[in-house]
Amino acid sequence: MILYTVVALITILLGVWVNRASCNLNTTRQQLLSKISLAAIFCVLSLLCVLRVGVGNDYLTYVQNAHEINVGGIIVTEPGYNFVVKALYTLAGWENYLLIFGLFGMVTIFVFLKAMYDQSDIFAISFLLFMSLGIYFRSFNTVRYYFVLAISLYSLRYVLRKEYFKFVILILFAALFHKSVLIVIPMYIICNREWKKWFYAAIAVSAAFLYLFRDLIMKIILELYPSYKDTVYLTQDIGIKANLPGILRCMLLIAFCIFFYREGIKGNKANSLYFNMTSLALVLYVGGSFIPMVSRLGYYLITAQILLVPGVYTSLEEGKRKQYALYGILVAAVLYFVYFIITASKPGIAVLPYKSWLFNGVEWNNIEDVLIYTNR
Repeated sequence: MILYTVVALITILLGVWVNRASCNLNTTRQQLLSKISLAAIFCVLSLLCVLRVGVGNDYLTYVQNAHEINVGGIIVTEPGYNFVVKALYTLAGWENYLLIFGLFGMVTIFVFLKAMYDQSDIFAISFLLFMSLGIYFRSFNTVRYYFVLAISLYSLRYVLRKEYFKFVILILFAALFHKSVLIVIPMYIICNREWKKWFYAAIAVSAAFLYLFRDLIMKIILELYPSYKDTVYLTQDIGIKANLPGILRCMLLIAFCIFFYREGIKGNKANSLYFNMTSLALVLYVGGSFIPMVSRLGYYLITAQILLVPGVYTSLEEGKRKQYALYGILVAAVLYFVYFIITASKPGIAVLPYKSWLFNGVEWNNIEDVLIYTNR
């Protein structure tokens, strides 16, 4: 808990010095500081990620799946991921799963930072939310998913430009690592359209239809993910109560955007896209609350909130309203981070306690030793 808090504070303070405009000019003292701060953030986050072992509720699952990939056993993961695992194990000469977690972690962090740096109006606010909402720490789980989540966030630049061919190609590449990302193709394109009042109403009504046709939807999901049959996934993360954090988060952001709608949303293509994504996420969380792991689908929509908040804030005129808006953002970020830290040790997340492979005497090329260590 203390380690995560310290890492969050250090990197958030470093984020304050990152200025996209200054990095695009010839090097001066301020510009150099901006570049160094961005590099330092990447190094700190990567170091924490690379040194972890047994952190996350699916760590052992990934170790075992990678072993199956290497020996040609039962393979349930996508071909892109399988290829990377096989290549890394071949290059390493043994089943070096630490290399897999480290590589995917570093690439995921890089893509997230790249997306925030290029696409956010204020990097510091986006990065504050990236850390306080627990997106970085949750990436210790389901490394394939968070890798494609970062790519989906990056792909929004092409959606905004309506360069849909590039967008689709990028998402198809991401699907080689986690096929759930294919859902963003229709969702992002729909959200990029100008929504009329009747369309918002239609989206709300669709929540009821989702629930009414839940049996059919579940059949489709199980056909796409047969590995979910007869597993805990069919009872995990189901229902309004289980998805309440996501629902409340969407409602809070929608209220924030409506309050500043004329300045922050109306006529702003990027903010309108992110606002529509949050609205669609609320429908999904409520109407699709019966879907196992619905939060994974929701995260493809709500992660863009780290771009939405600074986008709305930047659009406000200087004055007390803008100052109060900033205070509200900071308070909400702190409260959510406290909530995340409190829940970070629960089975569904399990990114606490943090454990490292340094100075423990475990033979990491021996899977039996790893199983014993990570189950402590």
